[in-house]
Amino acid sequence: MQGLCLEMDPVNIAVTPKKTRLARAFTKVLHIRALTGIAPAGDQHGKEHVQKPKIHEPVNHNSVKTDRCNSFDENEKLRRKEVTEAFLAKLFSSISSIKAAYAEMQSAQSPYDSESIQSADEMVVSELKILSELKRCYLKKQIDDSSPRTTQLKAEIKEQKSLTKTLQIMAKNLDSEHKLKQSELTFMKEKFEEAKSENKLLEKRLNISGPLSPLDNLHFSDISPNHFILILRQTVKAIRNFVRLMISEMESAGWDLDAAANSIVPGVVYSRDTHKCFAFESFVCLELFDGFNYPYFSISHESVSEKKRQQRQFFDRFAAMKSQKVKDYLAWKPKSTFAKFCRTKYLRLVHPKMEASLFGNLSERHLLTSGDFPETEFFSLFSEMAKKVWLLHCLAFSLEPEASIFQVNKKSRFSDVYMECLNQEAFLTPTGTVDADPRVAFTVIPGFKIGKTIIQSQVYLT
Repeated sequence: MQGLCLEMDPVNIAVTPKKTRLARAFTKVLHIRALTGIAPAGDQHGKEHVQKPKIHEPVNHNSVKTDRCNSFDENEKLRRKEVTEAFLAKLFSSISSIKAAYAEMQSAQSPYDSESIQSADEMVVSELKILSELKRCYLKKQIDDSSPRTTQLKAEIKEQKSLTKTLQIMAKNLDSEHKLKQSELTFMKEKFEEAKSENKLLEKRLNISGPLSPLDNLHFSDISPNHFILILRQTVKAIRNFVRLMISEMESAGWDLDAAANSIVPGVVYSRDTHKCFAFESFVCLELFDGFNYPYFSISHESVSEKKRQQRQFFDRFAAMKSQKVKDYLAWKPKSTFAKFCRTKYLRLVHPKMEASLFGNLSERHLLTSGDFPETEFFSLFSEMAKKVWLLHCLAFSLEPEASIFQVNKKSRFSDVYMECLNQEAFLTPTGTVDADPRVAFTVIPGFKIGKTIIQSQVYLT
């Protein structure tokens, strides 16, 4: 081959032409190997391929060792964390078990259950031993665990069971307390009903007997407006007792109290539903006090003597009747002026339709018109109320000057000299400011005037 120089040892070789070609090819191969270090290989088509040499990078053994150490440290930290969590889970589960056992022990005290107390006591002792062992392991740093996750799960299950048991005991105790409170409430309700019955009985006896102890030793020369005010208070109380019974009977008979109150005093807006009773009190007072300023309410044709004798006559009637039981007095003097007053006022106050609705018949009305007196609770409270009004009337004509009655007209301006307000809410506007000019809706209890002494009427304002 031209341009290729080979350094050969000076050996004389006899070469034939065939061998010379072979030598040249061999020499070429050696030369290429010397230059590239790769031997050429021919494919079936005679083409030559060149393979690049592999280059091996040096391995850093220190880096591999560091990675292995870091991985080991992370695993160790994770394992220690799991061990610590498992240890704490066992600690809290034991504490929860002790709380459950203590709750069971307390619950077993009442009613006393010796078996439950013994079982709870054994549980407390057992869990205290576990806590003592956990403390020992912690102090000696022997809290390692081969399967911390399993231990933690078991401890959490144990803790949840203890909490459930504690809650069940608490629920049982609360249920027992609830039953006890219910029984106490039932007992108190029974006592309350008994007290109410006794109060009603005492009130009835008081109303029937009508004790007027401050007036027992009253003499004609001693009477004053203070005695009149005392009788007036008792009269108002008797009126309200009767109205309360009347409303109760109306409710039992299915009356519409709103419609009834509106028929007595139309168009009044009440501050509270309970204030509707004032309309019924107003109605009763209008009937009872009608004719109050006339001697014997103008129902008697008795002659009226001169002033001083008239006063004495009214006082004697007052003194004779004030300590009498109204039932006994009516039986003793069924044709007296007071008996006639009772009949007249009842027949005017209690309409036939009202009586039939309340009692289903007109028996009380028939008895009164025939000259007798009913012995029902309704008429008993009515006659007691009538007695108080009659005594007030007798005392009014015993005074010098006489007591006169007055009624406040509707829409009159409120005056605290002549009036007492029964609904203080009327002084406030819907916005909460003070209304300086409230008006009278109706008079509930009339007022009285004795000379210069004013006894306020009781009014309901709008």
